Amino acid sequence: MAEHTSSSITIQAAPADVMRVIADFARYPDWTGEVKEAEVLSTDGQGRAEQVRLVMDAGAIKDDQTLAYTWTGDGEVSWTLVKSQMLRSLDGSYLLKPAGSGGTEVTYRLTVDVKIPMLGMIKRKAEKVIIDRALAGLKKRVESGTAG
Repeated sequence: MAEHTSSSITIQAAPADVMRVIADFARYPDWTGEVKEAEVLSTDGQGRAEQVRLVMDAGAIKDDQTLAYTWTGDGEVSWTLVKSQMLRSLDGSYLLKPAGSGGTEVTYRLTVDVKIPMLGMIKRKAEKVIIDRALAGLKKRVESGTAG
């Protein structure tokens, strides 16, 4: 089984407020550096995204990918790759848990397998950079009050 990379951050907002930002794919280009376009292709019965097309530009890696999302209550969302130009597989998740003082602990897990050969150590370092940037952007977006 592929190794995953994970990291956590505490955001000073309620879990529902954090999840609202995570679920607002149309705004991803506003706060994630790598997502240039986001288009919800299908939604579930609750109006949450089931499939999303993302155009990514992370410097050396540019990709047009479609991800399938699974929502578990209001505290977890996971995704898996449907199609991509650069990736063989991509599995990720956000897990939200209430933290002290009304905050939320957000854990981001990511496993990526690229179509081009890459050393495991380099791949995990890239995963860590992606995770850390995403968590920092999410924290800034939620805590700035510009969400929603």
